[in-house]
Amino acid sequence: MSEFRRDPVSHEWIIIAPARAKRPEQLLPKREVRRPTPKKTCPFEDLEKSGNWPPFFTVPSGKNWRVAVIPNKYPALRHSQTCAVPTRTGPYIRADGVGYHDLVVSRDHAKTIADLPVERGVEIFEALQRRYRMAANDPCLQYTTAFFNWGASAGASLYHPHYQVLSLPIIPPDVADSLGGSARYFKKYRRCVHCDILKHERKEGKRIIEENDRAIALAPFVPKSRFEVSIYPKHHESSFERTPRADVRGVVAVLGGAMRRMRKHLNDPDLNFFIHTAPLKNQEKYKHYHWHIDVIPKILLPAGFEISTGIDINVIDPDKLAALLRRGKKWE
Repeated sequence: MSEFRRDPVSHEWIIIAPARAKRPEQLLPKREVRRPTPKKTCPFEDLEKSGNWPPFFTVPSGKNWRVAVIPNKYPALRHSQTCAVPTRTGPYIRADGVGYHDLVVSRDHAKTIADLPVERGVEIFEALQRRYRMAANDPCLQYTTAFFNWGASAGASLYHPHYQVLSLPIIPPDVADSLGGSARYFKKYRRCVHCDILKHERKEGKRIIEENDRAIALAPFVPKSRFEVSIYPKHHESSFERTPRADVRGVVAVLGGAMRRMRKHLNDPDLNFFIHTAPLKNQEKYKHYHWHIDVIPKILLPAGFEISTGIDINVIDPDKLAALLRRGKKWE
């Protein structure tokens, strides 16, 4: 039996329809083993030679860096001493593309968060946090988003793992909707909606994929994308950049574990992960929010119904997805 499910934050509906996929294993991509591109043609192997030096900063400082934060050579946004000012053009509103578009590059040519030692992954995430805090000091900027593209179908133009950071003069609509839904829930129940989700999921246990004392990975009850996994710090914190190192370490460990499980049990799909967090300014206003990471494998694309209605038909039962990723148990 198909089932409508409504997200408690966004109030968006989805349809869970597992009967439409009698053998979900057939939905998984068949791919050859990934092969790194040659280092000699990679622009991140020698940042000076490729014109990507100087960086904003490196970890550790200097030429023996393990993590480098650099401007994107082909940015979607460019920094300016003047803030973006919306102006009206007929029925439209426009503004200059003011902001930052940066890259966080790890030294290793072929290892993602799934392969690096946890402490090396923590260095990447702490570099992201530092860049968030730098952006917060810019009076023109309102929101920073960080994401990772892995594989061509996920938007990665280079094999060498790198993480993109865009700082914007606006709060994106999806973020505003998520913040609004979290605020409505808190106003009604005086509790964090994501903390309630985690409490319920830990009680049921069916959709938990991996956890440690600081973080948890689960298959969302209301997934907005097929094969989606969410990663939460267990301790309530609205802002990613204010999260203590111990919690960041827990998140990195669980994220890496979830990505390894996807690689093993979902045939190494291309994927994106991205950070949902509070805006850069007036953060006391968003205490009700709980930052987290969504991991989206590129396995099934939206079709006509999804595009025309905004309602996803998900043929993957989150309970069974969690069982597969947790234990390698195939669909029945």
